[in-house]
Amino acid sequence: MEPQDRRPRAVPQGRLSRMLRIGGLATGIGGRALAQGARQMAGGQRPRAQDLLLTPANAARLAGQLAQMRGAALKMGQLLSMDAGDFLPPELTAILARLRADADPMPPKQLQRVLDAAWGRDWLRKFTRFQVQPIAAASIGQVHRAQTKDGRDLAIKVQYPGVRASIDSDIANLGLLLKIPGVMPPGVDLPALMEEARTQLHAEADYLREAEQMRRYADHLAGQPEFLVPVPDAEFSTPDVLAMTYIESRPIEALADAPQLLRDQAAARLARLVLDELFRFDLMQTDPNFANYRWQPDSGRIVLLDFGATRGFSSSVAPDYLQLLTAALRNDRAAVRQAAIDIGYFRAETDQDHQDHQDMLMQMMDLAFAPLRAGGTFDVAATDIPQRVAEMAMQVAQTRVRAEMPPPEILFLHRKIGGLYLLLARLRARVDLDDLLDTARLRDQLEARG
Repeated sequence: MEPQDRRPRAVPQGRLSRMLRIGGLATGIGGRALAQGARQMAGGQRPRAQDLLLTPANAARLAGQLAQMRGAALKMGQLLSMDAGDFLPPELTAILARLRADADPMPPKQLQRVLDAAWGRDWLRKFTRFQVQPIAAASIGQVHRAQTKDGRDLAIKVQYPGVRASIDSDIANLGLLLKIPGVMPPGVDLPALMEEARTQLHAEADYLREAEQMRRYADHLAGQPEFLVPVPDAEFSTPDVLAMTYIESRPIEALADAPQLLRDQAAARLARLVLDELFRFDLMQTDPNFANYRWQPDSGRIVLLDFGATRGFSSSVAPDYLQLLTAALRNDRAAVRQAAIDIGYFRAETDQDHQDHQDMLMQMMDLAFAPLRAGGTFDVAATDIPQRVAEMAMQVAQTRVRAEMPPPEILFLHRKIGGLYLLLARLRARVDLDDLLDTARLRDQLEARG
């Protein structure tokens, strides 16, 4: 859904205002669940709390309120829709998935107050054109197109007011809502997700940091003309406003109608880029939203956007993943298990309940690695492996055994890899796995990085 189709609504400001909204949401969900439960019991049924709370109506209310609040509340909803998506009912997953696309834009008067504070009250005199209607609206800011008096064509990301100050309280308050029995599926490490959302939001809310990450990422891409990254504009960038060159492009999904060769070419570049991020750059843009990829039909270049979620990894992550990949390609189950332990998927020693969980994880890995071992050309959209892995994940969740969650940085790596897969499937692309997964090349890149 494009931002112009969404009704502008003021961003709630102040900790008390935002806390009351989340509290009211929890009360409303709980009240409707009690009423529905009473009706079912009167009819002789014995409803489960999870069935009463995880309803489409409650999911729609949750998504709508998070979209209006923006900030940490919306980011948490986005994380839940991706990281817990395999465990949630399809209706809830579909409604929460809306949060990954866009948010409600703020009204023009609120926008003007933010820009007045950032640039001074006479800022409009520096522009020949400033498009008040946003061209995009996301969790912590919305983007406008503008042209300066000296002819610079800019995309200007404006942070919603109060977002930075409300991050910690939003996360804490939302945690209370998510602790309602039945709202979260078993096996999801809620504290880890909340802490990771808090850390990421603080990073993403610093637009000067994002500008620097954008420059660093562009430096890594030097000599790779197939990609294009906007250039930050220092004159109009502040901690609350990020100005950058506007790049004419189309949504990456437009490639879905292109000839097969073009789709496969783009897929190979995107997949290689993720490996470069991990093994060569140690700098990954971890937000897999499709909107962060654009396409230039005339030049054939892929435009990369939004570097607020860009991060590096602990020094052991890339070597451990290379060990995992090498072991998987050799079909060495013992080495795969050791690599999984080194990464943090599970511990070397555990009780029987968690041993069952480990066995299921090993089966899921074996299934996921099967195409890699087969090699050759992999038709991403033609396989049912993701659905089968999701079914196995659902079985793990239904055991009500608490999962041994990997470190938070690994969750974000998973999000990027999962997002890449979804994008390639959307493009109906094919990938040459033998060329892509050249472990000797990856090892050389890792050693060159030092």
